[in-house]
Amino acid sequence: MQRVCFLLTVRKDRIDEYRERHAAVWPDMLAALRAAGWHNYSLFLREDGLLVGYLETPAFDAAREAMAATEVNERWQRDMAEFFEQPEAADEAMVPLTEVFHLG
Repeated sequence: MQRVCFLLTVRKDRIDEYRERHAAVWPDMLAALRAAGWHNYSLFLREDGLLVGYLETPAFDAAREAMAATEVNERWQRDMAEFFEQPEAADEAMVPLTEVFHLG
């Protein structure tokens, strides 16, 4: 299982709404993530907007491609794009960090 960690930045003026949206993720989005192979997916948000994402998957590139092929992901990304400081879509900005240590 591949462990993936990535960083994004949520606009400071949208942090509260970002939290609200993730408290009620669409059921079809959750189902699509699971079907695409996203496991133990967590998002951690700091008060300054730093967002840390973590997931486990058999193959990250394949998992991203599977999500990109879904209609629900296209809707979710379109609705969520305004929350991020990065100009590109959040899915495209998910650049995995290099793991330097793991205590298994």
